[in-house]
Amino acid sequence: MKTLIVYASKHGCARKAAEKIRAALGDETEITDVRQSARFKLDQFERVIIGGSIHIGRIQSRVRNYIKKNLAQLLEKQVGLFICHMAEAAEAEQEFKNAYPQQLIEQAKATGLFGGEFNFEKMSFVEKYMVKKVGKVTESVSRINEDNIAKFIEKIRK
Repeated sequence: MKTLIVYASKHGCARKAAEKIRAALGDETEITDVRQSARFKLDQFERVIIGGSIHIGRIQSRVRNYIKKNLAQLLEKQVGLFICHMAEAAEAEQEFKNAYPQQLIEQAKATGLFGGEFNFEKMSFVEKYMVKKVGKVTESVSRINEDNIAKFIEKIRK
C-alpha cells in the first residue's frame, strides 16, 4: 500500500520514529518533513501517517496547519497518528487528543504514544533551562517506547 509519512521534529525524536515506521513498511513508503510535504500530492497515497513531538504541551504548529489544510483528503485515507512526548500516560493521552482533530482520531487505523527524548546537544539555552527547571532533568535522556512503535506498525499493517 502506497504510504506517506509526514512528520515534524524539532530535535529528532519524531524523525527517528518516522524512519522506523518507514523501514518496517518498506519500499512503497515515502517520508517527508512537513515543511517539504508540498512535493507530495496526497492523492498519490492510500495511507498517510502523521506525527510530531510535543513541546510545552502542544504539537508543532506546522503539523496542525498541515492537517487543517488537508483534512478533507486525510479523512478519505487510511490514517495513522503518533506523538513523541515526555509526559506520563494520562497527560500524554490528553496531549494526543489536543494534537489532532477528533474526527481524524476516530478514523485513525493506528495511534501511538511513542515516548520521547530530551536531547541537550540540540537544545537552545532557554530550552535546556526550562527542561531543567520544569522537567527536573539535567542531561540528555531517551524514553522512546520501542514496544509502542512496534504495536503501531502492527496495527497500521493490518
